[in-house]
Amino acid sequence: MSAALALSPQTRLWRSDAPLPLVSGETLPGLQLAYRTWGRLNAAADNAVVVCHALTGNADLDVWWPALLGAGRSIDPERDFVICSNVLGGCAGSSGPLSPAPDGLAWGRRFPSIGIRDQVRAQMRLADALGVRRIRWVIGGSLGGLQALEWGLMDRERVGGIVCIAASASHSAWCLALNEAQRLALRADLRFNDGDYAADAPPRAGLTAARAIAMVSYRAPGSLDERFGRRSSEPGTLDARSWLRHHGERFVERFDANSYLALIDAMDRHDVGEGRGGVAAALGEVDVPALVVSIPSDQLYPQAEQFALCEALPKARLVRLASPHGHDGFLIDAPALDGLLLRFRKRHERARLAHPAARAARPERAA
Repeated sequence: MSAALALSPQTRLWRSDAPLPLVSGETLPGLQLAYRTWGRLNAAADNAVVVCHALTGNADLDVWWPALLGAGRSIDPERDFVICSNVLGGCAGSSGPLSPAPDGLAWGRRFPSIGIRDQVRAQMRLADALGVRRIRWVIGGSLGGLQALEWGLMDRERVGGIVCIAASASHSAWCLALNEAQRLALRADLRFNDGDYAADAPPRAGLTAARAIAMVSYRAPGSLDERFGRRSSEPGTLDARSWLRHHGERFVERFDANSYLALIDAMDRHDVGEGRGGVAAALGEVDVPALVVSIPSDQLYPQAEQFALCEALPKARLVRLASPHGHDGFLIDAPALDGLLLRFRKRHERARLAHPAARAARPERAA
């Protein structure tokens, strides 16, 4: 089994032999992250911007968020040193179930249990290796938004601001139930239950069904009605059903089932308040500007969860992305999102410049 699915030619691999202790109590022996960068780190090493991808993303920020990346945009390589890495547990070059374990075989389902904090700690190590002393802001949507919150808690001396899009302080019962439905779909596939399936024989039916469940949760009823209604472009099928099957079948070609399971498990463990005195106490410690982006049509992370974030974050500002497309609105309507982010960036530029430089000897980070 290959160590990763197809990577873009620009992707670089960073490796570390240092063990990574995990929130589960297990330890990952050594670490690899696939990453890409845009722009250059300045002499003061204080112009980094960290971008965290969503559940099935990768390091190719220019492919899945092109409207935000470029000169004069909210993520500007002419000013910023932009870093985007494939998440720990993923299957696009970073350590995960497809990676070799110490015995030389792919980890498969033996890959240790991970959480959002583990993913951020791995990203922090990458930033260390790249020589980053200050991070202007960390931005992410969905899974990336969960990571942005943890960045604000775990690396306070470096992070100057966070942008949390379509996310929450902890995974709700609604999200837990949707993810469990996807697990059940995977486990209903006998090939998945056989254990470490061969690379050329993935559990197609189970992963297709799991992706279909997720796709429904990422969109809004009105969006699908407007796009498809009850139209039928081919005899014997309805377009909405064809669209869902198409996405499920394509997904099998680019993602690993064990990675998918590892990542939704990590999302289900998400709770910024765990071990920190509760959500309000934890978020009250994030003493940097925070932009919280809510999508009114989002059924996966509804607006009430972003309102709660803003109440708990001391320096938060709430903005609404007016997208009819549900949770995926932050990807589909990225040009509108870019405008919101640009306004946030300009508003807090002076605060960023006034922020004290990172100390040469960095104190112990928050757990």
